[in-house]
Amino acid sequence: MITKRYGIYIVVAAAGIGLMVLAGTGHLQQFFFKPTPSLLKNGVVSKNDNSKDIETIAQNLTVPWGIAFLPGGDLLVTERSGTLQRIGKDNQKHAIDGVQHVGEGGLLGVALDPKFSANHRIYLYMTTKTGNALTNRIERYVYENRVLSQRQIILQNIPGEANHDGGRLAFGPDGFLYVTTGDAGNSALAQNKSSLAGKILRLTADGLPAPGNPLNSTIYSYGHRNPQGLAWDKQGQLWATEHGRSGIQSGFDELNLIKPGANYGWPLIQGDETRPGMEKPVAHSGPNETWAPASLAYANGSLFFGGLRGESLYEATITGDNTVALQVHFRGGYGRLRTVAVNNQALYVTTSNTDGRGQAKPGDDKVIRIKLSVF
Repeated sequence: MITKRYGIYIVVAAAGIGLMVLAGTGHLQQFFFKPTPSLLKNGVVSKNDNSKDIETIAQNLTVPWGIAFLPGGDLLVTERSGTLQRIGKDNQKHAIDGVQHVGEGGLLGVALDPKFSANHRIYLYMTTKTGNALTNRIERYVYENRVLSQRQIILQNIPGEANHDGGRLAFGPDGFLYVTTGDAGNSALAQNKSSLAGKILRLTADGLPAPGNPLNSTIYSYGHRNPQGLAWDKQGQLWATEHGRSGIQSGFDELNLIKPGANYGWPLIQGDETRPGMEKPVAHSGPNETWAPASLAYANGSLFFGGLRGESLYEATITGDNTVALQVHFRGGYGRLRTVAVNNQALYVTTSNTDGRGQAKPGDDKVIRIKLSVF
C-alpha cells in the first residue's frame, strides 16, 4: 500500500514499512525497514497462505520456469533441469532430451499454440549444445492424450551461455510467437542485428520471420540484456521485463514498453540515460534496488512480475499515459519468485528457491495460486 506524505511515498509492504521516492521518469528508490517477513494483502497482513484466496497447488518441484494452461484446467510446467510436468488431477512427467541444465540455462519457456484445441501443438525453449558450445533453441511438439510426439526444431543456434539465456515464449494477439533471448554474457551481441542474442523475436508457428517484422528478420526489438517477461495490455501493447546489470553493481532492472524495431540500449545506456535512437525504460529499479524480474502477466489494468533477488511479487498499475505506479506484495514471504501467469481470475506464481541462489524450505519449489481479488 502506498500513501503520500510531504512529497514522499510511504510504502507498506511485506518487508515492513519503508520510504519510496518515485520520480516522473519512473526512477524508483525504495528504503525498507525489514522486520519479520509476512504476507501482504492490499496493505493488510495475511497470515494464512492456505486460505481459499491463496493456495499451493504444486510443490517439491525443481526450479519451475514456465507455465502453460491446458483446456480443462491442468497446467504444463517446465523445470529447468529438463522435465515437463503436467499438474492436475493426475500428474505426469516428461523428460525432454538434449536439455543442458547449466547455470541459468535449461528447459525454460513453454507456450501453447493458439489453435491448440485443433492441432495440439506446444512450444519449448531450451538450452542445449551445438558441438562444444551452449546454444538455445525452440522445439515444437504435438501433445495429445498425454503423449509428446512429432518433435521438431523450429529455430536453433540462439547464442547461449551459463547466464543470460532469456527463454520466455508467448503468443501475441496477432497469433505470432514472441521470444525473449539474452545476450549470452556478450553484451555487444545485443546491439548486433545479425545476432539473435539480446533480442525479442517474432516468429510464425514454423519459426520463420513473422510478416511485417521491422528489420526483415526474426528480430522485433533489440538492445536487450536478459529479458524474461512478455505480456500485452488491454490496448494490445507489448510490455517486457528485463534483468539489469549484475555483480557488485546490481540494479537497473527494467519494465519496457516494446515498439517494433526499437533499440533498448544495452549495454550503451541504462536507467534514465538517453541516446538518440534508443528507448529508455518506462520504469526501472534504480541503482540500489534489484528486482531481478523473471516474468510478466497482465490483469485488471496492472502488470505483475516475479522478483528473484527482490523476493517479491511486483504490481505495476498502468496509467493513461503509459507510466506506471509500482506496488510490492509478499516481500520475503515465499522467497524467490520467478514466473507469474494469469488464468481464470487468478495469478499462478512459481517460487525459485532450489535454483542455487535461494534458501529452499520444505515443499520448495511451489506453484501458488492467488486470486486476483486479493489485489
